[in-house]
Amino acid sequence: MRKMVSLLRNKYFLATLIFAVWMLFFDRNDIVSQYEYGRQVDKLQEEKDFYEKEIMQVKKDLRELDTDLQTAEKYARERYFMKKDNEDVFVIIRENKKED
Repeated sequence: MRKMVSLLRNKYFLATLIFAVWMLFFDRNDIVSQYEYGRQVDKLQEEKDFYEKEIMQVKKDLRELDTDLQTAEKYARERYFMKKDNEDVFVIIRENKKED
């Protein structure tokens, strides 16, 4: 008990303790903020990875469309319902049946 009292009277220990408490709980960059920043960084990294994969896929598709006329024609037909002059296009829309 005497060691505890003498430790609490030590001005260096008290200054260090107050500084540590201030930095851990009251500072602008406290522990909770650092945890939230870390979570935000992880989320942004996942988004970055997703968009990098999407960019690679789009570049691959663009290369295929530029090099192969058959692929470009297929893409135009599927996405934009384009057709040749002597063709008819039928669009089939399927409705989901709800089971009661």
